[in-house]
Amino acid sequence: MKKVATFSSALFVAGLLFAAAAPKLDPLPVPLSGNVVVSLKAHGSLLYYSLMGIGPKKTWDAVTNAAYALDPETGKWSQVRPVPGTAGRLGASAVAAREQLFLLGGLVLDSQGGVSVVPDLNVYEPLTDRWYRGSDLPVRVAESVAGVYRDRYVYVIGGWSSGKGVTDVQVYDAEKDNWLGASSMPSQGVFGHAGAIVDDTIVYVDGAYRKLGEPGYLTSDECWMGKIDHKDPTKIQWTKLPGHPGAARFGIAAAGSEKDRKIYFLGGSGTVYGFNGLARDGTPVKPSPLTFAFNLRDGKWEVINAETPNPAMDQRGFIVTSQGLVTIGGMEAGQKVSAAVRILPKQSRSQ
Repeated sequence: MKKVATFSSALFVAGLLFAAAAPKLDPLPVPLSGNVVVSLKAHGSLLYYSLMGIGPKKTWDAVTNAAYALDPETGKWSQVRPVPGTAGRLGASAVAAREQLFLLGGLVLDSQGGVSVVPDLNVYEPLTDRWYRGSDLPVRVAESVAGVYRDRYVYVIGGWSSGKGVTDVQVYDAEKDNWLGASSMPSQGVFGHAGAIVDDTIVYVDGAYRKLGEPGYLTSDECWMGKIDHKDPTKIQWTKLPGHPGAARFGIAAAGSEKDRKIYFLGGSGTVYGFNGLARDGTPVKPSPLTFAFNLRDGKWEVINAETPNPAMDQRGFIVTSQGLVTIGGMEAGQKVSAAVRILPKQSRSQ
């Protein structure tokens, strides 16, 4: 009995130490949805970034170009230099590479209800707190998937352009500041899909597409894996994956972890919606509570949590940490634009 008691005490102390080590992260300085979320370790310092997004009014003039950085050690936010441009953007994508942030594409709203997709590539240097302009995207896109290969090549996969999803896979060589065309997506063009790159493997799922002869957009239930050729980064061998757990979704978010050898997915909605969280017919859309992952070790899907608390949609990324999945902002139930920073478990309940 003494040994059991000692062992139990050790577990209790370990639990207290883990709880003490878990960071307490402050909420965003302002509520934001559609904000781009990305982490960057540069010059030995790790920061989480929230870039642009739309505020609680959910109108064209509620879109911001503000940028914030969160120090996970202190849990405190600071404002950094805004993203260049007279107006903020929605539907942009961002990745970290070469100790810099690469912010790509997106769309600008105007007071007349119009949208324009931009070709901008903005690069943020954290040491000097400055932005500079890279070469424009050959095909301007919003709501695309982005990932990095070999800390050099930035892949922009699909996205919304000229009123529909495109199948283009655009590759930016960060070393040479030029663009390359890669093997196209193997299915119909989609946008609002989600995915990531881990090592040489791309996985993307879902999104929306336009069906010929039908109004509006439909959700896609297709899941694909691409293997990048080690000798030629523009060559991708695509393979169709079995369907993931749950229904197809639009506005889903993803993040990959080389350490876990997994790509995680969460949020989004089973109905295609606008930046105000409403479907085409004006009805409110609900976020999905399902969090799942693709395990690259065994090539299988895993349910992490079928009932994730406080689910959200319209999240342009999240961060995988040793403590869990860090989500920042987004649109919660009731079309509420959130400032919450949450840490969700990344292990399934059966593990």
